[in-house]
Amino acid sequence: MDVTALTLLTVLLVFGFVDLDTAISGFSNKAVLTVAIMFALSHGLVKTGFPEVMVDRLSSISGKSKWLAVGAFLVSASVFSALINNTAAVAILIPVAIQLSRRFQVSPSKVLIPLSYAAIYGGTLTLIGTSTNLLVASMVEGKISLGMFEFAKMGIIFLLVGTLYNLLVVPKILPSRAGVSSLTKNYQLSPYLTEFRVSEDSPLVGHTCFERGVSAKYDITVLAVIRGGERNDSNIRNLKLKEGDLLLSRGSLDNFIRFREEEKVLLLTDLKMNQSELTGAESVVVEGLVTQESTLIGQSLKEVDFRNSFGAFVLAIRREGRVLREKIAHIVLHFADTLLIFIPKSRLGSLAASRDLAILQEHDVKLHKVQFWWLAIAVIPLVMFSAAVGLINILHAALVGLVFLLLLRSVTIQEVYGSINWSVIILIAAFIPVGAAVESTGTAAMIADAITDLGSRFQGDIAHYASLSIIFLVATLLTSFLSNNAAAIVLVPIAISVAESLDISAQPFVFAVCFGASTSFMTPMGYQTNLMVYGPGRYRFSDFMKAGAPLSIIFWILATIFIPIFWPF
Repeated sequence: MDVTALTLLTVLLVFGFVDLDTAISGFSNKAVLTVAIMFALSHGLVKTGFPEVMVDRLSSISGKSKWLAVGAFLVSASVFSALINNTAAVAILIPVAIQLSRRFQVSPSKVLIPLSYAAIYGGTLTLIGTSTNLLVASMVEGKISLGMFEFAKMGIIFLLVGTLYNLLVVPKILPSRAGVSSLTKNYQLSPYLTEFRVSEDSPLVGHTCFERGVSAKYDITVLAVIRGGERNDSNIRNLKLKEGDLLLSRGSLDNFIRFREEEKVLLLTDLKMNQSELTGAESVVVEGLVTQESTLIGQSLKEVDFRNSFGAFVLAIRREGRVLREKIAHIVLHFADTLLIFIPKSRLGSLAASRDLAILQEHDVKLHKVQFWWLAIAVIPLVMFSAAVGLINILHAALVGLVFLLLLRSVTIQEVYGSINWSVIILIAAFIPVGAAVESTGTAAMIADAITDLGSRFQGDIAHYASLSIIFLVATLLTSFLSNNAAAIVLVPIAISVAESLDISAQPFVFAVCFGASTSFMTPMGYQTNLMVYGPGRYRFSDFMKAGAPLSIIFWILATIFIPIFWPF
């Protein structure tokens, strides 16, 4: 998306729709700088372990009532998303959600989409909860005031209704796709790609995969056979196997282990893996999700020298929605890829602390003894309070808070650079001139006229409600396939033009854009948090449509009713 945004910006610049000053204006925009600093402040809070501790305590207080515990967890996720960036909140709470699922024997697929949804509508509670709100506030600065807690009026309604929907409706809609009872069961329902080498004493030598019943007996699909550097992708079932053949195979962890033991094939790690070793004290198998800010993205395991860099072996890789067919070492990693990793327990802590992977496994929850950890916890509320009461601008407050953390060494400058999601920053900065072009070329006025004409088919004040409802609906649909920030940038000028054509206040229309662009539930790519839970929850695209479409409709109706009440026309 960031590459697309830069390409679009370049096209607008080359063809004269924007001048050079406008084209680079996004990189000095207050909202862009504030979002970058909030990423760093969020890292300071995450580093203390405070969010996990709070969620763990709330879960303990809830006792044996699993849905009371899940409810407390989801409300906590929403509150954290209001205080820190909601993608950061989801990244640290995915392992907690899986731990909670195991404790109460609930499938993680029943909890992870609700976690994403809770983070999304939780981000609408405050100005800093989502980058969309900060961006829109910057775009309308001097025209409309968007205070720190101004969003909470509508956000609290979304929080209450969304939490009830997550607890009462979503578990009945979503299937139980991810197991919870044992280590191997956690992976048995989702196919991974791995490699086996046919050993000298393997029963496969001299036989075909069909003759040995590889597919029927082990539920493993051999996608390709590599022999002497030559790859065979066709007629595999009739190919007589030889010693040293490399089998690119797709299946589940427990079937891989059974296949290895019974057919005497070798995993490329040359590790003897059986059930006792998987749960043993020395080494563990964990699932690692490639995070959005991971340095692994765009590189293969061979290029990053994963084995030496992390002291761990990647046994298998999964990419949702696609069958991988390359050698594992040569697969170029993408955001949200899932790696099955065999790692010594002594190195698990350093791997979990890396920003490259979110480790999805049970772990001890405790506050980290970082220097001045209490300041890292306090700085975000202080920033919010200072900005809310008008003592200081939000950008000034965030910058002062960050400098304090740096001077006191609660965070390092390297951690600050690493914590910033540069893809989001580039995306916002590149799209801001696009919004200016939409307005300056008359495109905003043209679309606004179409929306106004559609709304004018209704009588009296109903036309105002209809126009606002259309703006919210368009924002929701756009952000389902673009990004929330891109949708907001395009729609803010249109929303203001609609208000001007109706000769009414633009404030409710601007808030409609904020809330519509920040509540994307229907597609995994509609919001970053949806994509983050897509792999761990073993979801399909249809799961988001089934669970998200009703919630989007509910929020659409609520917004149409309540936005004009809180911010009158």
